[in-house]
Amino acid sequence: MNSYRIPEIAKQYTDYDMIRLHTDLPDFPELRARLLYAFLSRDSRLNSSSELFALVTSLVQLGLDTHDEVTVSSDVKEKKAARSRQMKVLAGDYFSSRFYHLLSQAGRIDLIMRLSTAICDMNKLKTDFYLMMKQLKLNAEDYLRLSVEIKSYLFRAFGGLMDETHRLIWPELLSDFTRCEVIFKEIFRCESLNDFEGSWGYWHILQHGSKDERKFIQAGEEDPGKLRTLLHKYNVLSQLYVLLDDQLTRLGNKLKQLDSDKLASELFHIGEPFFRFNSKARLLEER
Repeated sequence: MNSYRIPEIAKQYTDYDMIRLHTDLPDFPELRARLLYAFLSRDSRLNSSSELFALVTSLVQLGLDTHDEVTVSSDVKEKKAARSRQMKVLAGDYFSSRFYHLLSQAGRIDLIMRLSTAICDMNKLKTDFYLMMKQLKLNAEDYLRLSVEIKSYLFRAFGGLMDETHRLIWPELLSDFTRCEVIFKEIFRCESLNDFEGSWGYWHILQHGSKDERKFIQAGEEDPGKLRTLLHKYNVLSQLYVLLDDQLTRLGNKLKQLDSDKLASELFHIGEPFFRFNSKARLLEER
């Protein structure tokens, strides 16, 4: 496989009129899929399967992410919302079933077992995460750390298959890139106030805010002006930019130390949107 084309291949399993008509899907795990493909395609024992492995892992991740968006309550009376909920359940099941089907067709029962174990372990981690959220036993850094761990868990399962050189650097680089991905998304959640509840900013204010401010955040009241005042007071957006800048600096230094110039170049290319965004943010800050 000479070129990366996982999203295009995945469309034959995800791009259906019925799904588009009735619901929205979460983002395809593009960055993690590209990372996995980059590493597997450079392993002489795995390169022939790199496309398949990256594809099935992305599909099952998309399936799990789709199920995560299903509302907890089934008491949905508005027909359009009820149909969207039903479609998310069915779509998530379908994406996950492709994972089993494609690997069984390829005779890779061993990988089915490996990924199935990772799914079970990840779901346990998610359960603990959601319980901590419900009990308000989470701070902003815990939220970031666990979000990264959950998002990268399935992809990390391939480390044991890689050669020794790649096996040693894969978990750390995967985590570093995923941390950039999570922080990047949190910046936009903060800037637009979409899905603010449960975000990094939400936990940061709960951690540092006054009693009344915490009550306001927990109540989930729709008062954008007051919420923006709190975001400004606690420097939420600027702190997220600092987190991204620090993470990209560490990541850039690690990539420069890689033995393979070709791999380093490809990984820099994968991370280019983050580096470019961070550079623009620095320029705006200096004005």
